[in-house]
Parts: sequence; structure tokens; C-alpha cells
Amino acid sequence: MTEDRSTSPIGILLMVAAAFSTATGQFFWKLAAGGGLLEWHLWIGFGFYGMGAVLMTIAFRFGRLSVLHPLLTIGYVIALVFGVSFLNEPLTIPLSIGTVLILVGVWLIGGDEH
Repeated sequence: MTEDRSTSPIGILLMVAAAFSTATGQFFWKLAAGGGLLEWHLWIGFGFYGMGAVLMTIAFRFGRLSVLHPLLTIGYVIALVFGVSFLNEPLTIPLSIGTVLILVGVWLIGGDEH
């Protein structure tokens, strides 16, 4: 299980899609907050989150865990966009700096493996 293989662009793309899907699921859970089990947003959120888990599992077949798993932090950036765009959450300077640092970290880890 310790074979040395590079991470393919497909693995990276699938992991970014997983991050988007799980962040979208969490966004729908936020919309469902306090609505009970019959709230349709809750079930849509479960669907997106589950799809993200499947995409993540598939993505791991195309690369190294140490490269692919940190890409899930892109979900934080997506959640920020959802919060600011649809929930009228404030975009503060510390939040912006943190988001830039996340993106730099993802680039450093997922960029060039050599």
C-alpha cells in the first residue's frame, strides 16, 4: 500500500468537486436549521454531502492521500462564498486573509509534487 505514485489531475478535480459538494450540503443544512426532519433543505444537504463522500472516495484512487486530502479545505472557501453571497454574512479582513492563506496552502500542497 506504500507504492509511490503521483497524483493525477483527475484526482485533484474529483477532490475539489467533493469539497464543493460537501460545502453545498452544509449550506443546505444551514438553511434547514431549526426546521426539523421534514425540512426539505435538510435532505438536499444530505444528498450533496453524501455525493461529496463518494467523490472523495473515488478521488483517493487517483493519487496520494497527503496531496488530495488537504484539497478538502477548499470547502472553507466555498462556504465563505455561500455565506457572503446568500446569507448576507460579513466579509471581514481577518476572514479574507484566512481565505487567502487557505488557498496558498492548497496551492503549495497540491501544486508541484516534484
